[in-house]
Amino acid sequence: MTIETKITKMFGIKHPIVCAPMGPFYTTDMCVAISEAGGLGILSHTTVKRGQDIGDETTTARLGADAVVAMKENMEYVVEHTDKPFGFNVRTSRNELQAEKLCTEIPKFILENQRIREQCVYALTSAGSSKTLPASKSFQELKQKSEIKHFHVAPALWLADKCVASGVDGIVVTGGEGGGHQSYEKVSSLVLLQQVQKKHPDVPKIACGGFATGPGLAAALSAGADAIAMGSRFIASKESEFHENYKGVVPPAKAQDTILVTGALGPIRLWRNEYSLHHGLVADKNAKIAEEERLRSMSREDMIKEFLATSNAYLAAYRGDITSGAVLLGQSIGVIESIESCADIINEVVSDAESLIKNVAAGIK
Repeated sequence: MTIETKITKMFGIKHPIVCAPMGPFYTTDMCVAISEAGGLGILSHTTVKRGQDIGDETTTARLGADAVVAMKENMEYVVEHTDKPFGFNVRTSRNELQAEKLCTEIPKFILENQRIREQCVYALTSAGSSKTLPASKSFQELKQKSEIKHFHVAPALWLADKCVASGVDGIVVTGGEGGGHQSYEKVSSLVLLQQVQKKHPDVPKIACGGFATGPGLAAALSAGADAIAMGSRFIASKESEFHENYKGVVPPAKAQDTILVTGALGPIRLWRNEYSLHHGLVADKNAKIAEEERLRSMSREDMIKEFLATSNAYLAAYRGDITSGAVLLGQSIGVIESIESCADIINEVVSDAESLIKNVAAGIK
């Protein structure tokens, strides 16, 4: 038995499970493993130099990977190691210096490479405008000549409205339980999913934030989602490129071991450690207004410096410093008990969801 949805049919995948984007880090091996297992792997918007030690180098050098070059190399790697569909992420925040270049150059690159054009079916933008990628003439051409679909991350209902207005092919509906950047509204995934489903019932949706098990997948599908995206669950996988120290945080952790603090792009959910406890907790709407005013008053140079400083903290954790580094994880760590292969994770989640759905269906008379 398989679970067929709008997403499985749209992307030609076996299971309604997608990998969540993971910041500036390499997720190439993880992407391959997830796609091979019947899900949809995704390449992150990478700005970290592969295999480079931190040492005494400058911030620019530590985070100096050319995002366009890295994405091209990662795509070439993926199609060498799997013939299954995959996707890529671009963060379109104004802090991302190479976002517009990625939105122009990567569609051109995909167009010029037949295997990549056939396999790269999912373009996900996040942490910024949903209009940046579709405004690119090269992406418009790619859309005409391939099956690629554009989704954007929406952590609030009003942002989902903006996504739909901009003509996206689908939405990643991300609730406050998820790791990484979130919305000031702090609405849970299932409530937000119901809001978006009620207002935009025909738009394909991927539910993200707090999903890591079969019951989570069954709940999301029942609430109107066509798939789930998992981040923390795949970080704690054997194929994940994250440091073993980072992965090791997950199995013994509780859901309440994460906190929502102020990050470079707004609220961000992190594992509770020395780094996160030294950042201000996200409060209410007034905090949002104050933060927006602060960002507007900053020069672009100061904004970039702050963003790079935050990125260094992400990089430190990725390479194993789980004390003073920023460990991005969601509340789903409270239901993850072990580090498994991506294939075993996907098979277990889908199998458990199928059993639950069958049991519920059997009770309908």
